[in-house]
Amino acid sequence: MFYTSMLFQYISQYLKTRFQYRGDLFVEFFSDLLSQAINLIFILVVFGHTNLLNGWNRDEIIFIYGFFLVPYAVFSAFFNIWDFNERYIVKGELDRILTRPIHSLFQIILERIELESLLGAITGLAVMFYSGAKLGLEVKWYDPFLFLIFVVGGALVYGGVFIMIACISFWADARTSLMPMMYNISNYGRYPVDIYNKVIRFVLTWVLPFAFVGVYPAAYFLGKKEWFVYAFLTPVIGVIFFALSIVLWNQGVKKYRGAGN
Repeated sequence: MFYTSMLFQYISQYLKTRFQYRGDLFVEFFSDLLSQAINLIFILVVFGHTNLLNGWNRDEIIFIYGFFLVPYAVFSAFFNIWDFNERYIVKGELDRILTRPIHSLFQIILERIELESLLGAITGLAVMFYSGAKLGLEVKWYDPFLFLIFVVGGALVYGGVFIMIACISFWADARTSLMPMMYNISNYGRYPVDIYNKVIRFVLTWVLPFAFVGVYPAAYFLGKKEWFVYAFLTPVIGVIFFALSIVLWNQGVKKYRGAGN
């Protein structure tokens, strides 16, 4: 109950702050929408030169991209820790965090919350409905529940991986960070993994499991039965990686030496 109360209090203060600058909020949403549109145009350009991509047609790729946007929106809203190294380690703001009677990671997540990123989920759903209609997909009564489970699992995969990357800063407090490179790698998860070679496919499945954010769960709704096992592994992989990230974070906090002078 304490953590739930803190969550709603942070959200309340965040909304008050953001709505003071409505123009800035609109520009940020428009820029995110433009970025998503550019990625969609890239897919359309690719399929302007070919009908199939290793057996996947244009509408299937678009459906995967739309699904990817939903867990990615949840991740962007609640796990905005891309500048953890610079802000909390180098500048020493973690010292302030550790003086409060609440788990440090939970507090940092609430401090960096960006609820407007959830609007990206609306774009993703619109893209999914469009491509799903083109493909003639049928929606069963339990599909919405599976969809929510897959979305939460995908968001936990993203959150777990990036929290673990942030934890490196506890042992190596240099200004450089792996975050930008990891964001670029994560984009590979929005495309079918079987278009890559075996090494990349293995990495995207078991090492940096970004394939569980987009292609694997989306393949279930596309009726790709050969991927069903991977699809239902999505929440399992999400919980495992997120749990590992919490363990690593707790160990890292013990190693934290303070900002110094």
